[in-house]
Amino acid sequence: MKAKQFSLSDENGEKRSLSDFRGKWVVLYFYPKDNTPGCTKEACEFRDHFNKLKEMGVVVLGISKDSSASHLKFKGKFKLPFPLLSDEEKVVIKAYKAWGKKKFLGKEFEGTLRKTYLIDPEGNMAKTYEKVNPLLHAKEIVRDIDDFQKGGGY
Repeated sequence: MKAKQFSLSDENGEKRSLSDFRGKWVVLYFYPKDNTPGCTKEACEFRDHFNKLKEMGVVVLGISKDSSASHLKFKGKFKLPFPLLSDEEKVVIKAYKAWGKKKFLGKEFEGTLRKTYLIDPEGNMAKTYEKVNPLLHAKEIVRDIDDFQKGGGY
């Protein structure tokens, strides 16, 4: 299945489109909010595995409903080497089914789900990660891409 195309502004206000990364593996990860504990851990895990992912020909893109200004501060504070895309209208978040019911402290509400898509170099969905552990997620993706690449194709 083809990944849904989109264009969103990054932390610097520059438009980034999924089609810009054709020919590369793309880790498209959705997260609830900049500077929160789980989201910070997940972003820092991707940062810590960034060189390995880059060697493998992988692009990492984070998406949340936070503003570009919020992303710029978050990215600078934690030295994140990949783009953070702003989807304040939740158009892409909803298109990728990363918006839904959540529970926190016994309360139910709607929000951004921690969800990741692995997109192959031809723009096809290779894998969906529904239940993400922020501390192990980057390692899991490195392993999965390695498996795809060793399998003689994608």
